[in-house]
Amino acid sequence: MTSATPAALHTSAITSLPLLARGKVRDNYAVGNDRILMVASDRISAFDVIMGEPIPGKGALLTKMALFWFELLKDVAPNHLTGDDPVSAVTAAERAQVEGRAMLVKKLKPLPVEAVVRGYLAGSGWKEYQDNGEVCGVKLPAGLKNASKLPEPIFTPATKADVGDHDENISYDKMAEIIGADMAAKVRDLAIALYKKAADFALTKGIIIADTKFEFGLDAHGTLTVMDEVLTPDSSRFWPIEGYEAAFAAGQNPPSYDKQFVRDWLEQATVNGQPWDKTAPSPALPQEVIAKTAAKYQEALTRLTGQA
Repeated sequence: MTSATPAALHTSAITSLPLLARGKVRDNYAVGNDRILMVASDRISAFDVIMGEPIPGKGALLTKMALFWFELLKDVAPNHLTGDDPVSAVTAAERAQVEGRAMLVKKLKPLPVEAVVRGYLAGSGWKEYQDNGEVCGVKLPAGLKNASKLPEPIFTPATKADVGDHDENISYDKMAEIIGADMAAKVRDLAIALYKKAADFALTKGIIIADTKFEFGLDAHGTLTVMDEVLTPDSSRFWPIEGYEAAFAAGQNPPSYDKQFVRDWLEQATVNGQPWDKTAPSPALPQEVIAKTAAKYQEALTRLTGQA
């Protein structure tokens, strides 16, 4: 699929390296036997469906934000960065697809789970709490409302689905069955430690991190290592502090810096006169939604990091 504008990259086409996989956002290429070039496209997904229209500048923005967080959190957990220049892995003709939007990372053995940490009750967690007072098997106090701050952050893992399939929330015990009890405890403790440090920092910048997901892998020495991306608007729910209290009091979702704007539009969208059933193909995103989403992502980056 071609770019919607010259500034946008929906799908990379690097032919000098073997393509390993295309995810919802990133295209991964093999660099030798021990490194991976991760190219962040401008694709956006919602409800596990990739939209046909890219968000111009999104890939570069996600890369900047992930690099910022990797640096801030490097004392909490090792990450997959090699420190090598991504441009060095491709030909001169391919540089434009890589510059500013790629990371050259260590090849890890990925764990087949997503480490989700929630500091607030929102999204699928709020829906599940309404049904049974729990989130992924974690019992929560009675009387919580949509967007309530939890007494302590909770760890709610999920299985990692293939592109086009839905991630599935699972219990901690189920995760322990999948990756082993010792590794499950390490993942949980590390994910919560990462979330707490990031959430405390974000508050100083006027942003609430309601929830986020981390992905982990093992390096050649078996060391648990943070991989993929961290704490971007794609993998997190960011709320501005100034809009939170009024929304919470009204029982509404707080305004957000993530792709909730796209989700909200899609919830109202129709295909052939019928509500969209959240399967591919998706309705075409109007230019207004594309522009507003790009602006929200940019505002999050600027507030958190000071970067334009």
